[in-house]
Amino acid sequence: MGLQQFEQRLERLVEGVFAKAFRSGLEPVEIGRRLAREIDLHRTIATRGVIVPNAFTVAVSATDRERFASFEGELVRELTGYAAEHARDEGYHFLGPLTVEFATDANLRTGTFLVASEVRPSPAGALTGALVLPDGSRVDVGGQPVVIGRLPDCQITVADPNVSRRHAEVRVEDGRPVVVDLGSTNGTKVNGAPISTHHLDDGDTITVGLTSIRYEAAG
Repeated sequence: MGLQQFEQRLERLVEGVFAKAFRSGLEPVEIGRRLAREIDLHRTIATRGVIVPNAFTVAVSATDRERFASFEGELVRELTGYAAEHARDEGYHFLGPLTVEFATDANLRTGTFLVASEVRPSPAGALTGALVLPDGSRVDVGGQPVVIGRLPDCQITVADPNVSRRHAEVRVEDGRPVVVDLGSTNGTKVNGAPISTHHLDDGDTITVGLTSIRYEAAG
């Protein structure tokens, strides 16, 4: 989701009755831009790649918080999606699930806001997200590895002759979800590219045989 598309989605979100909430001058697009700036400013180069903050708190005035309370959940989802897409486009990585939350700051004037960010690794054994199957069912990714393959004892069983008996595995390493090809005959792809091991980000698509499975980060 580029900035222009993000702006268009937010414009639709605040049309009509929602538009009244932002007459104070607080613009959701500015919050999105600030999240992207926080990600860029606080990136850190590590052995596993460029690590960026994944936990954000947006502080707003009591008046503004009250004005958009009725659609705060929708706004959080849009902001989270934009931050995830920005990180993916830049090749950044998160150490834990991406979260955006609002807080009320009585010292802020109407129309102003602050953003705090931090790198927050997933606790050991905590859920990092879920694998969404073609039928819409979900398999949590957390403490136990998730094996994908044809065998009935796999956590995700795929009835496809192009899929090996134990084809791939999704597990958590150092707080991050990873998909690993288990020496399959036809290989495993992420977002269309062949992989042997790949750290998963929100929205990544794993393909085994003719089956595509989407990873969704928690939060």
